[in-house]
Amino acid sequence: MEIVYVTGNWAKIASAKQVLEPLGFTIKNIKMDTIEIQSDSIEDVAKYSAKNASDKLKCDVLKNDSGLVIPSLKGFPGPYTHYADDTIGEDGILKLMDGIEDREAYFVEVLAYCKYGEEPVAFICKTEGTIAFKKSGTYGWSWDFIFIPKGQDKTLGNFEDEERFNLWNNTAYIQLADYLKNN
Repeated sequence: MEIVYVTGNWAKIASAKQVLEPLGFTIKNIKMDTIEIQSDSIEDVAKYSAKNASDKLKCDVLKNDSGLVIPSLKGFPGPYTHYADDTIGEDGILKLMDGIEDREAYFVEVLAYCKYGEEPVAFICKTEGTIAFKKSGTYGWSWDFIFIPKGQDKTLGNFEDEERFNLWNNTAYIQLADYLKNN
């Protein structure tokens, strides 16, 4: 079964292939601009983009949206993660957290699958961890240099691609595969 994944992010494509191809799915990638609404909900952003892409392409599509959530910063950056990355980056997050002992953080990943002509469905998973006190590592990009996955003692930036991908919670991809096989 083929899944049309609308994204320009090579890491999202690699993650999808790593989980879904062994389950009998092939990933076809299409890079295109879609409307990304402003919302306090990562799920709403993903679903809207999926519906927009499906309507434009006139086929079933998969879209993904994710966000870094830091409870001690009242959930910031959450759905504004991309904007925060573009404006204040990792250094800005570290500065905002200066003096904060509660370093809990997690990534929410939402996969939105939209059958053409229907409303999208969402599959959500969370990768738990903490925010480091300083940047570390040479692999990856952006938040990889400050996010320490649960059970680890160093940032994602210290792990090469394949090892780093295995540290993410991929249950949303498994839920998607089950949904597609049963529908």
